[in-house]
Amino acid sequence: MVEFGLDTFGDVTNRADGTRSSQAEVIRDVIDEAVLADSLGLDAFNVGEHHRDDFAVTAPEVVLAAAAARTEHIRLGSAVTVLSSDDPVRVFQRFATVDAISNGRAEITLGRGSFTESFPLFGYELSQYETLFTEKLDLFSHLLTEGPVTWSGTVRAPLEGQQVYPKTAGGGIRTWIGVGGSPESVVRAARYGLPMMLAIIGGDPRRFAPYVDLYHRALTQLELPALPVGIHSPGHIADTDEHAREELWQNYQVMWDRIGRERGWPPRTRSDFENEADGGSLYVGSPETVARRIAAAVQALGVQRFDLKYSTGTLPHAAMMRSIGLYASAVAPRVRELLAEAQAPVPA
Repeated sequence: MVEFGLDTFGDVTNRADGTRSSQAEVIRDVIDEAVLADSLGLDAFNVGEHHRDDFAVTAPEVVLAAAAARTEHIRLGSAVTVLSSDDPVRVFQRFATVDAISNGRAEITLGRGSFTESFPLFGYELSQYETLFTEKLDLFSHLLTEGPVTWSGTVRAPLEGQQVYPKTAGGGIRTWIGVGGSPESVVRAARYGLPMMLAIIGGDPRRFAPYVDLYHRALTQLELPALPVGIHSPGHIADTDEHAREELWQNYQVMWDRIGRERGWPPRTRSDFENEADGGSLYVGSPETVARRIAAAVQALGVQRFDLKYSTGTLPHAAMMRSIGLYASAVAPRVRELLAEAQAPVPA
């Protein structure tokens, strides 16, 4: 069975009249999007963390707690929690609190993030990029046991038999490791016995097949049980392919060009966009088109979870709500149908 989730970074959107939404409006809209996803039976809703003016959410756990109080079934997680610039104990405590409010529905995806604004904001040196994540992930793995923690490292004070509260009712929080595509990150996820979430934001998803294979081989060599692998990729759904692409394109271009200017990328062209939508990792189009492309990626990589990053740049809230509705009502069931057909035995 494949799980279907939604991811958002709380991108600051445009209103219907073309003016820019306030960050406060965006946060309230994100909660409404989670409520809709829950009402339509999707499996997971995940909120990312950023610290810049084009994204509204800096404290995902607070947003998730508000969503927890208004939802009943959907799992609520991060996409991702930037562990390197946070304190692992506080991260665990905040998510354990969300878990309590949601009656056991909290999830965490730990990663380094694709932006670095949080490092100077919270007083961390980028020169310690690798050490910060490595040590804090090690501490977090101890916290997940929910027993007394004894740990020491170089990036925070040691713990000696320390209990951390609150405890979760179920005895643990499902925690993923977000991986962008380095073999070292893949092996690290396996070594800690944590599910792996692949951030595939461009190019043919099949190029990640060696990483999935490496992850499974590492688990086997470590004598650990099989664990799920997920995909996080962007997309947008509308009634027709043409409508979906036209609705997304200008908002997609605004986002990519803004980030590109910071990172030295060339401007994004319509041809780039179309190529990514045709054969890359941008799942945009009608429900049938998107379902077929998701099914192909899931089958090629053998993953158990697909999270659609449904918010893109200035794409308005109303368009995202329609996209969520189609993802839940038409895409997810069609993907399951296509996968079942692919797995059905061929008659003799």
